[in-house]
Parts: sequence; C-alpha cells; structure tokens
Amino acid sequence: MDSIWNTVLQMLEGSEITLEIFFITLVMALPLGLMAALGRLSKWRPVSLLMELYLWIMRGTPLMLQLLFVYFALPMVGIRLPDIAAALLAFTLNYAAYFAEIFRAGIQSVPKGQYEAAKTLGMSYPQTMRRIILPQVVRIVLPPVSNETINLVKDTSLIYILAMNDLLRVARTIVQREFDMTPFLIAGIFYLAMTFVLTWLFKKLEAHYGKYDK
Repeated sequence: MDSIWNTVLQMLEGSEITLEIFFITLVMALPLGLMAALGRLSKWRPVSLLMELYLWIMRGTPLMLQLLFVYFALPMVGIRLPDIAAALLAFTLNYAAYFAEIFRAGIQSVPKGQYEAAKTLGMSYPQTMRRIILPQVVRIVLPPVSNETINLVKDTSLIYILAMNDLLRVARTIVQREFDMTPFLIAGIFYLAMTFVLTWLFKKLEAHYGKYDK
C-alpha cells in the first residue's frame, strides 16, 4: 500500500508539468487561433496567404516533429529556449492552427445578412465582430473546441521526448525501475480524471449557451 501511495505522490509531481503545459498552451492558443482565423478571412491577400501557409504547415506535420524542430533545430540558428518554453512554443503554434480552423468555420457559419444589418446600423467591422458575430461563434465552436482541448490533455504526453518529467515520463521511469505496470494504470486514471473534468465543464458551457436557442 505504501508503495502505491509513493507512486501516486510521484505521479502528482509529474502531473504538475502536464497541467502547466496544458493550461498555458490553452490560454495562448485560443486567442492566437482567433487572430489567425481573422487573418485567414482577411480581404488583404498577403495576410490571408500567410495565414493559409501557417495553417498548412502546422496542420500538415506531426506535433512530435514540430517539438523536435523547436528543441533541436532552433539552437542551430542561435535560438536557445528552456525545455518548457520550447514545448510551449510548439504546442501553442500547433493548437492555435487547429483552433483557427474551428473559429474560421464558426465565423463563416454566421449568415452574411447579420454583417449587412450591422453595417446598416453604422457599426464598424471590429464592433460587428465583438458585439454580434463572436458571441454566436462561441456557441457554435464549443463542441469542436472541446474535442481539441481533450486532445491537448493527451498530447501533453509527447513532451517525454524532451526529457521533461511529465506524468507519462514519471510513470515510465517507475515502471523501468520497479518492473511494475501499476504506474501506467495510475497514469491512465490521471488522464481519465482530467478529461472527465473537461468534458463536464464543456457540457455545462454548451448547456449555458444552448439555452439561448430555445
């Protein structure tokens, strides 16, 4: 029993890194994704093309490859980042691209008549987006954002390749040291608990915004 409790305590320490990567990535990737979506929809062609190229690269290459590139390739050109900063950069750029496509689809799903009505009322484009379009987009994009957020929890396990002591790396270290598979089971429970909380939270948010459809 003491052995299991000690394992749990070590896993809790590892989960701190996992949660840090998760929360900081989410806080940075959501607004960056929204800006990328607006840039993708921009009528200024250079901006639109630049965002399209960014989305194509980020969504067309594996996250693990992006992590390795940031961690190993950037130092070759004189850019050296701490381990956690390198991980956050790769995660943020990757997830911002996926959130951008979700936001773009949400924005384009709002009827064009609402833009025209806002223009008739004398609203500027920023006012239209802030007061009319984005509140509707939030409700529309919640389900796909929920899916990507849950994927983010699981993808944090990829940082083990950077030798960071996240939840999965701690579990693997204990397994290799003690030849006991229990830490993998405990790690699975930790991930399930995190995804359960997120699923519950997003269901509450969807119910909150869904009441305006009635």
